[in-house]
Amino acid sequence: MSDFIRQQVLPHFGISCKNLTISTLGNGHINRTYLVRWAEGEFVLQKINTHVFPKPQNLINNACYISEHLHQQQCFGRYHLKVIDPIAAVNGQFAVDLGEHGFWRAISYLANSHTIEVVSDSAQAQMAASAFGHFAAALSTLNPDCIENVIDNFLNLPFRIKQLKQAVKDNKNNRLDGCQHWVDLILKQTALFDELNQIEPKLPLRVCHNDTKINNMLFDKRDMKSMAVIDLDTCMKGYLMYDFGDMVRAFCSPEEEDSTALDKVVARPEIIAAASKSYIDELADIITPLEKRSLWLGIKVMALMLGSRFLTDHINGDIYFAINRLNHNLDRAANQLTIYQSLIAQESQLMTLFE
Repeated sequence: MSDFIRQQVLPHFGISCKNLTISTLGNGHINRTYLVRWAEGEFVLQKINTHVFPKPQNLINNACYISEHLHQQQCFGRYHLKVIDPIAAVNGQFAVDLGEHGFWRAISYLANSHTIEVVSDSAQAQMAASAFGHFAAALSTLNPDCIENVIDNFLNLPFRIKQLKQAVKDNKNNRLDGCQHWVDLILKQTALFDELNQIEPKLPLRVCHNDTKINNMLFDKRDMKSMAVIDLDTCMKGYLMYDFGDMVRAFCSPEEEDSTALDKVVARPEIIAAASKSYIDELADIITPLEKRSLWLGIKVMALMLGSRFLTDHINGDIYFAINRLNHNLDRAANQLTIYQSLIAQESQLMTLFE
């Protein structure tokens, strides 16, 4: 792949020097990401997964709108994080479409940046949640109509449940026997489905990140303070409860997302409390009372929804999320559904954070 990138991709971005390095970057499930370095500079190069993003130009357009808006907010003193900028190809476009050889884009690289996979303590949760809340507040002044859809029904729980039911019905890979108990757990959550159906239509539509995992936050390795919100590929119209819920379900466990040590997978209440306060504080003048109450629902929904998506992909034969081992998506599903069970077990205590 390195030779192909050197010979066929980088010249489109005006890079033709021989003395450069290309290394893989991050551990995302979807796109292929590389760090390209040469004597005069460096940038991040991505091959967009056009199976997941069938309209990749929408993704590019959204990223450009959001980058421009965040820079404007910086000028007004309303945004204090760094901004990841799209880098134009030599033809002035912000992507290179090589047909069957891939859809490529380049974005700026932030030196001294570092990502983490697990939130270590309440202080780290508070800092990261404040940054995500700050990002949401900055986007609150961006007209949602400017942003195009990139994945239909991305955070649509009824649609994800429908997909799961279809996967169970088809059982193309004869994997159902090993995970039927997890399927049953998901399909029994009818009270949650009803609650979501009642609340979501009443919430204001906003521009949201839609993938607020802790590893989509860059920290400055020199002092481990928040540096930038990254991976804007799924930025679309949405609801704060999903951004918040995804963030908290990713923050709250002391184990990584694919850990099989389920006895250690738990929703840590002190992490949830710290993240909730700092996120809500950043949005104090923006968030509505109903939005605030919906945040607890968002945590539950996102843990259940991601568990359902991983489980559906496992049953279907691992066609969406990249895997590194046998039953990887089943392990991920079990992990997220264990978080969901932990959340439910602590519901009477945790829901008071959002009153």
